Amino acid sequence: MVPTPPAAESGRSAQATRSRGIQRATLVAIATNAGLAVGQIVVGLAANAFSLVADAAHTLSDLFTDVLVLLAGRRGAVPPDADHPYGHGRFETAATLILGTVLSGVGVGFLFASGDRLQHLEEAPALHQAALYMAVATLIVKEGLFRFTLAASKRLNAPLLEANAWHARSDAASSLVVAAGIGGSLAGYPFLEPLAAAVVGFLILRMGLRLAWGALRELVDTGLPDEELERIRATVRATPGVIDTHDLRTRRMADRVLCDTHVLVDPRITVSEGHRITDRVCRAVRSAHPAVRDVLVHVDAEDDRGLQTPGANLLPTRDELTGLVSTLLDGLEREGFRLQLHYLGGRVDVEVLLPPQSAQAVTDEGLDARIEKVLAERPEIRSITFFVQHAPS
Repeated sequence: MVPTPPAAESGRSAQATRSRGIQRATLVAIATNAGLAVGQIVVGLAANAFSLVADAAHTLSDLFTDVLVLLAGRRGAVPPDADHPYGHGRFETAATLILGTVLSGVGVGFLFASGDRLQHLEEAPALHQAALYMAVATLIVKEGLFRFTLAASKRLNAPLLEANAWHARSDAASSLVVAAGIGGSLAGYPFLEPLAAAVVGFLILRMGLRLAWGALRELVDTGLPDEELERIRATVRATPGVIDTHDLRTRRMADRVLCDTHVLVDPRITVSEGHRITDRVCRAVRSAHPAVRDVLVHVDAEDDRGLQTPGANLLPTRDELTGLVSTLLDGLEREGFRLQLHYLGGRVDVEVLLPPQSAQAVTDEGLDARIEKVLAERPEIRSITFFVQHAPS
């Protein structure tokens, strides 16, 4: 068994430690939001605080996003398989679409219910002081959760956690609205509490529509914005060996981006060198753009956007050209030479590499005449050139 290099083992250990840190921070957020949601619902119903119940629905939506972050922290849970070669990220997208749709319905429901309460304020039951205590406690806990998650994101260098932290900070705003509404209602302005519930309902509706629209755009393979595409193009063009790039396409799959592009290279390089250039492109793009996880690069010997000619598939194959060159060489064994073919501009250039022992073939006085005749009869062949390889010293 080949031993694992210490550097690789250390890298995997660091990655595992980071993953566990992200999961721990997210589990704290999940437990906090679950506790808040239960407390808000119980106190809201007992204290007749409709806005607190609305904020509980908002907190439950946060709980779901925390679960999505946890799944993303575990790298999409299930690895690619035969049925899902690109992974299972779209299951997360589908769940987000369902969540967004449900939240939109909940938001609309709270808006209508708040409007009805505003029209019948005289029938509304009196608020209890406990509602205000719960609203203030929620505000304090969400602010604390923001600071805890942000600190964890900085320590673990986890942008996903940082985004979730600022999400918690924005949610604290709705809790502030609820606390102000309940406080105002207890101070003698009863319309403020259902008004606060309406504001939270609007926030829930806005979040639901944003989640559903983002998931829908992902499911129909919407590409990255133009400015991000231009940054990726610049990275590809800066890769050594790349002359230009075109047909850059992207699409999202959960927390990652899939990308494919055509790169123009020197038409006379070997297949192995072209493959080496594509490897450089993949590494450069994934290094400069961390969200891009999968890069497919198509190598072009020329800009093929306007060269899809009807007769392109009628060009002679390697077997045909090998037989033709063998005939030109007047019966020289096929194993005695090697062909390099360059299919460019709808025609083919043929380069024949002869071994040292076959050098006399190019001195045949009739070879040039036979080549000229073939080129005249076969316009799809642009040139036939012979080279003699040097004998090893």
